[in-house]
Amino acid sequence: MDEYEALERECDIEFFTAGGPGGQHRNRVATGVRLRHRPSGLVVTATERRSQAANRRVALERLAERLARAAIVQPPRHATKPTLSSQRRRVEHKRQRSAIKLGRRRPAAEE
Repeated sequence: MDEYEALERECDIEFFTAGGPGGQHRNRVATGVRLRHRPSGLVVTATERRSQAANRRVALERLAERLARAAIVQPPRHATKPTLSSQRRRVEHKRQRSAIKLGRRRPAAEE
């Protein structure tokens, strides 16, 4: 839990009744945890466990994972044109497919 203390300080923590399977302990006690990360606005919830502490730990792990995913910056892509040889290969492949499909046609009815 020490590794998530700084992250927890940046969050608004809300507890709620989780519901679902788990019996009376889960249905009457506020074991669900919702974390709202103030700087980014991300919201994660955890309701799987019957323990509030376990749900809090799971929610912090999820939030850390989502923040790490959001921090990855994709390099910009540059538009490129197909090479001349790839264009020729494509056209040749289309000719071959066309010939195959022409062979599937019904013969024309002659009058």
